[in-house]
Amino acid sequence: MIVLAGATVIAVSWDETAASTTTATFTMFDRVIQLTQLELFFAGVATGAVLLLGLGIMFAGMRRSSAHRRRLRASRAEARDRVTRLEEEKRELERKLEATPATSKTPPTPTAPAAPVVDRDRDGVDDRAEDTAPHPRVEVPRQPSTDQLVAGRHGRSDHR
Repeated sequence: MIVLAGATVIAVSWDETAASTTTATFTMFDRVIQLTQLELFFAGVATGAVLLLGLGIMFAGMRRSSAHRRRLRASRAEARDRVTRLEEEKRELERKLEATPATSKTPPTPTAPAAPVVDRDRDGVDDRAEDTAPHPRVEVPRQPSTDQLVAGRHGRSDHR
């Protein structure tokens, strides 16, 4: 095909009548265009190339959208199958639940009341004997201001 196109180009360019100075006149968009037969041939070749490029792009898009629709259809079918399996599993579990003998629905027997919680702070000492007064305040020495976060360089006065 490429050889045939090359032979056509060579034949048209060597033809004496095509290479002559006779021009064809066209009017497009209120403009007059004059082309020789050789220029007209190459304009047709360029138009054909653009047409083939457009068709190639269109077919590539159609293949891509077809593949996308196929994937979408497959994923929807997979989701339907998954839902169907889950519904079947649910029905099976409901059948098993109905088939098992019902256990007695008697309320549980009351147990002895729980022992009162006497160790609320869980320190191992009975809280009822502890003094509930506020604890004395303990003074903590203040840290020097240079002891700050070093990793993020927060609070450093000398920025480099």
